[in-house]
Amino acid sequence: MANGAETLVNTLVDNGVEVCFANPGTSEMHFLAALDNPRMKSVLCLYEGVCTGAADGWYRMKDVPASTLLHLGPGLANGLSNIHNAKRASSGMVNIVGEHSASHLKYDPPLTSDIEGLARPLSHWVRRAESATTIAWDTATACAKASEHPGQIATLILPGDTAWKDAGTPVVPQGLTRARPAPDQARVDEVAKVLRSGEPTLLILGNKATRGRALDLAGVVAAGTGCRLGSQFFTARIERGAGRTPLERIPYAVPLGQAFLKDFKHIVTLETKEPVAFFAYPGKPSLLKAPGTVVHSLVADDEDSALGLEMLIDALGLKGAAPLVQERIEAAAPSGALNPESIAQALSAALPDNAILVDESLTTGRQTMGLTMGARPHDLINNMGGSIGYGTPVATGAAMACPDRRTFCMVGDGSAMYTIQSLWTQAREGLPITTIIFANNQYAILKAEYTNMGAGQQPGPQAMAMIDIDRPTIDWVAMAKSMGVPGVQVDNAEDFHKAMARSTEMDGPCLIEVKLY
Repeated sequence: MANGAETLVNTLVDNGVEVCFANPGTSEMHFLAALDNPRMKSVLCLYEGVCTGAADGWYRMKDVPASTLLHLGPGLANGLSNIHNAKRASSGMVNIVGEHSASHLKYDPPLTSDIEGLARPLSHWVRRAESATTIAWDTATACAKASEHPGQIATLILPGDTAWKDAGTPVVPQGLTRARPAPDQARVDEVAKVLRSGEPTLLILGNKATRGRALDLAGVVAAGTGCRLGSQFFTARIERGAGRTPLERIPYAVPLGQAFLKDFKHIVTLETKEPVAFFAYPGKPSLLKAPGTVVHSLVADDEDSALGLEMLIDALGLKGAAPLVQERIEAAAPSGALNPESIAQALSAALPDNAILVDESLTTGRQTMGLTMGARPHDLINNMGGSIGYGTPVATGAAMACPDRRTFCMVGDGSAMYTIQSLWTQAREGLPITTIIFANNQYAILKAEYTNMGAGQQPGPQAMAMIDIDRPTIDWVAMAKSMGVPGVQVDNAEDFHKAMARSTEMDGPCLIEVKLY
């Protein structure tokens, strides 16, 4: 008979969860033994935030949850930052958190903590396994919860004795999955009336509406009615580039976002909400739309955007019409100084077909990404939760999910230091990832936010000491080499483009340090 840990792993795989990003400890040794299962891919990560970020990246590309293995409450706490990001991106995830056996907990050992209390604010479902015989039921329920739309965070706490005891005959619940519903016809008819009115209208697409059939259908609506299509500044995953329906990105900065939205009389949302400022700024609004703009929800978070857009196209009489499509903009290899324009030109020229682009470049990316719309078709992944240190782990999981595609991860030097351990996992697994570190030796974004928040025009010496990261200067190429990843440093647009192009011919990971002065 199987023990609880073996039953847990078998039930995960039976329910479509086929990878575990793990950072195990003593209490998880039986689960670790159970991972010696040919049906389950286990991946060692050297920090729990890499585990949870990689699980997020896996889901974004697969639409299927991954599992993580975390060591007790402190291990879960180390992973919470990227669990937060995954939750905001509606990524499904099954977190297995080890725990002391019940007989040991009464002695209050050093690693005792309130695991449920840590997990609950960032989980949709939390359960502590009560016995080995309930493991199959608990695991199947966790998988079903994580697989819902939108994706959910499920956390299963595994006491040691439930892992090593006999699990008996597995019993699992039935009928836990449900189809995504279509939106209400009345909502569809209301939006059709708005679009027929000719008043300036913006459709804002989110979650699964930004790719696949839903994106194509949105292009039909735009071509047939003249409405514009947009996305929030940060989106879980967008299919973009030549041959795909283009989405305009609502600017991040409050004044720019207000200017972008000021002339729209109507905003229609699909699997997202109306645009909101990322932070509260003195004297500036939280909501970015103009006074008098009406917001209409076409497709709710849990509904099917493709079905909703099909209904809208029927209501508008546009069935069979051609969608709006982005043309290919051929970009010549750039030369000269590195700036947002030359960086975008290098990306557009070097990105291969069907690349995955994970963006955590913050200051650099805010100005760059809008200039790459005409690149070859690719997927763009953003950080919707705002907690930095997501980029390299998410790229790790995305590349695990799609090993036949090159993944590019653009990240600022400040953000990269949070979870740079990702490089070690990328090297160990031979993942096709190009990590691009934009090294300006500072938290440049905070300099701008210092002024935006009204704290002063320029930070003083003590404030600057909390923003600059140049004493000592980080050697990114040496750090990458120490973890088995070859690297190169560039300081001009021509060399940056060449390094990117060379990386597309590599089988495994590499790093490009882009020196910004």
